[in-house]
Amino acid sequence: MPIFVIEHLEDKVWPWCIIEYKNISKTVGKNNLWFTNIPKNSIYKLKAYGIVFTKSIKSMNLEKSCVMDPEAEKVLSPRDKKSFNYLIFGGILGDYPPKKRTKEELTRFLRNSSCRNIGKKQMSTDNAVYVANAIINGKSLDKIKFQDKLDIKINNIESIILPYRYALIKNKPFISNELISFLKKKKSF
Repeated sequence: MPIFVIEHLEDKVWPWCIIEYKNISKTVGKNNLWFTNIPKNSIYKLKAYGIVFTKSIKSMNLEKSCVMDPEAEKVLSPRDKKSFNYLIFGGILGDYPPKKRTKEELTRFLRNSSCRNIGKKQMSTDNAVYVANAIINGKSLDKIKFQDKLDIKINNIESIILPYRYALIKNKPFISNELISFLKKKKSF
């Protein structure tokens, strides 16, 4: 199994990041997960979920690495399992419409890495890792079912629409209950 690397690209490790990163750890296991580019004052927040580095993946020069970028030309496939030791994801708060931040903030700096996509639609980081892990373990992208956009009811009147793509597991979107609770309790957006 490759190491799943989350290059944190936000200015802080926000509460939603920790929730997604915890969900990623549950998906691939603590020993298969690296967090890079983490501010020193946030290392303790992530140590329970994976191996934490303050340095950026951009300075690590890893061999047989692949950046997961929606702008990549090639699609990740089960045959890629033996090609890559590291799958690199941008830990990015998604903008809608997407601003192609993975390409701008990560891919262009890792010229010795290969690039693959898992579809052109934007996913949360934990969904992207879930999908890549499923593919590496033998399921082709066209066999994974998705739901575009998620409507989370906050109360009888309000809801939050998350405009991203979510993998479906037993016809339910892959999103942590902890994140749903966090969004319901959040005071403002």
